[in-house]
Amino acid sequence: MAMATHGHLHKRRRVCPAAAAAAAAPIDSLADELLFLVLDRVAAADPRALKSFALASRACHAAESRHRRVLRPYRADLLRAALARYPTAVRLDLTLCPRVPGAALAALSSAPMPCLRAVDLSRSRGFGAPGLAALVAACPGLADLDLSNGVDLGDAAAAELARARGLQRLCLSRCKPMTDMGLGCIAVGCPDLRELTLNWCLGITDLGVQLLALKCKKLRTLNLSYTMISKDCLPAIMKLPNLEVLALVGCVGIDDDALGGLENECSKSLRVLDMSTCRNVTHAGVSSVVKAVPNLLELNLSYCCNVTPSMGRCFQILPKLQTLKLEGCKFMADGLKYIGISCVSLRELSLSKCSGMTDTDLSFVVSRLKNLLKLDITCNRNITDVSLAAITSSCPSLISLRMESCSHFSSEGLRLIGKRFCHLEELDITDSDLDDEGLKALSGCRKLSSLKIGICMRISDEALIHIGKSCPELRDIDLYRSGGISDEGVTQIAQGCPMLESINLSYCTEITDVSLVSLSKCAKLNTLEIRGCPSVSSAGLSEIAIGCRLLAKLDIKKCFAINDVGMLFLSQFSHSLRQINLSYCSVTDIGLLSLSSICGLQNMTIVHLAGITPNGLMAALMVSGGLTRVKLHAAFRSMMPPHMLKVVEARGCAFQWIDKPFKVEQERCDIWQQQSRDVLVR
Repeated sequence: MAMATHGHLHKRRRVCPAAAAAAAAPIDSLADELLFLVLDRVAAADPRALKSFALASRACHAAESRHRRVLRPYRADLLRAALARYPTAVRLDLTLCPRVPGAALAALSSAPMPCLRAVDLSRSRGFGAPGLAALVAACPGLADLDLSNGVDLGDAAAAELARARGLQRLCLSRCKPMTDMGLGCIAVGCPDLRELTLNWCLGITDLGVQLLALKCKKLRTLNLSYTMISKDCLPAIMKLPNLEVLALVGCVGIDDDALGGLENECSKSLRVLDMSTCRNVTHAGVSSVVKAVPNLLELNLSYCCNVTPSMGRCFQILPKLQTLKLEGCKFMADGLKYIGISCVSLRELSLSKCSGMTDTDLSFVVSRLKNLLKLDITCNRNITDVSLAAITSSCPSLISLRMESCSHFSSEGLRLIGKRFCHLEELDITDSDLDDEGLKALSGCRKLSSLKIGICMRISDEALIHIGKSCPELRDIDLYRSGGISDEGVTQIAQGCPMLESINLSYCTEITDVSLVSLSKCAKLNTLEIRGCPSVSSAGLSEIAIGCRLLAKLDIKKCFAINDVGMLFLSQFSHSLRQINLSYCSVTDIGLLSLSSICGLQNMTIVHLAGITPNGLMAALMVSGGLTRVKLHAAFRSMMPPHMLKVVEARGCAFQWIDKPFKVEQERCDIWQQQSRDVLVR
């Protein structure tokens, strides 16, 4: 009998290759175009399924290799193997590799990548000019390169970049050592540049920008924020024939005198201008610059200057203006009124944290802006239901309304939002007087995708259930410190909103594992914040880990019942996790070590973990090769070997040492709300 069984098994093993070949044949017979359509559908439904597909057969393996267009390796030492495995990839994303040694880039020279067109090194360090030289040589088709935060990259690196003749998009944010000489090399070597970002490049002056404007005539987007430029380079910039987007945020050398010189210049191509935080600019400078850009569509003057009637009147010469951002500005008498008169084509208006704004002025403005789609009046504590009534009656097409901390709106006024805005997609009424009747009214906004109702003490499950039943497109909901919410309401949200991607339940103290079990059915959930929910345990977190494989951000601070078991499940199933806060949890060295096995984990906060020892912490840090930022209690600093900390830092990890007292007690939501309002009033 045993022999018969053995023979039967032997026959089955002999059949397997034929069966595999038969299964592979249909795959081989499909054209790549059809096969790639199938793989696109598979990736859209569940990206993890691509790996399973590749393991099905050799034909599937080869097909998946030809299909993959974006590579995102966890470690730099895997770079060469990944590129060999996927020779047709067009984009290389190295943001999960905090340290990319020059040797890793140099290895590319032995395996040229003619298809590769985009490389992102914005979160990586460890390479210099030689590594960039190898990258440019190996990728002759390179068109898009992001070197943001390259604080060690200077003129030598810029000289190597100049060899990438086909470069069209280049980001050099915070490359502080770079000077005009390096920028000059890029300008001469890369004449096809369309987009260039130089914010916080403190070595760049007018001379380099003038040469750039002379050589790179195809530039469409230029970001010079927080650089040392002055009036001398502005005329050259304005002469760029294709420039559409210009950012001058925080440029202290830009003042009324610099802008006054533009009155004889005219840029018909410029569509977007950002001069926010240019504190040396007044209404006179604004009047000068708008005369030079008659076709402007978007203007940002946030934290820039006082808004006067004359400034409001000058916008009349911008008939196409659709977006105006005036956050943090002070309105002088009738300043806002003249914006309503002059900017009747506005689609988006941002008045967040402004002073001097009254109900009368705001009501007048919205009555004129019949086509307004987005309005932000965050932290304007002087406006009342009068303004809200005007907004809801005058702007029926509104799709985004942000009014956090507008504490003078009554519950009756807030009900108007749900009754009159049927097209609303984004709503932020955090820290308001919203009650159950108002929240029920909001269920009429059936297109809502983002709803922020944190610190709303008067709402309960009864009303939240209506949102879950009526808003199936909801992707983001914030219930921070809304103490009346419990498992019943969260369960209905999870069941009725299958597209949910982000939920904040921090300090909703009635939440238990029941809520997490229901949320585990939301397969697209990537952000979960349950800080200060003491009734949540590892049992619920385990369900989240199993069901929400796209989870990237997790905050479980002060979830005292979460222990090593939860960490073990995260390490096994949550391979997309990038950020976690474990403070005050019951996690020990075992849980922390298991968590450190997640290759893509970049940011950890582990303050006040009683079960963690210096040795266990150091072991976890040494294993976690992808960490870029770790928050630790300052007491650990003297307990850990300095040379080992330097090793972790050399891999690209930055430590932030926190010296906070141990505090378990949680303030009641209503007390916390009053304290926060007192701070804002001061």
